[in-house]
Amino acid sequence: MKFGFRIPNLNKRLAARTSLKRYVRQNLGFKAPRGWGWVTNPKKAAYNRVYNRTTSGCMVVIMLLLGLLGSLLIFFISIQLE
Repeated sequence: MKFGFRIPNLNKRLAARTSLKRYVRQNLGFKAPRGWGWVTNPKKAAYNRVYNRTTSGCMVVIMLLLGLLGSLLIFFISIQLE
């Protein structure tokens, strides 16, 4: 199991979006409703639940840093205006 940041992979992202299996499931209606992962594949659902709770995307850190820098910038500007 992985802990920490997820590393984006454009090749895997593109392959998953353009696969034949996805095309058949989406267009022919062979899909279970959202939240039915425990019924269709419980082992995969358990793995994904743990994985999503123990890792975070790299964009989360970038957005936090940008928010922190933005708030510091506003703080320093307000100090200089006084």
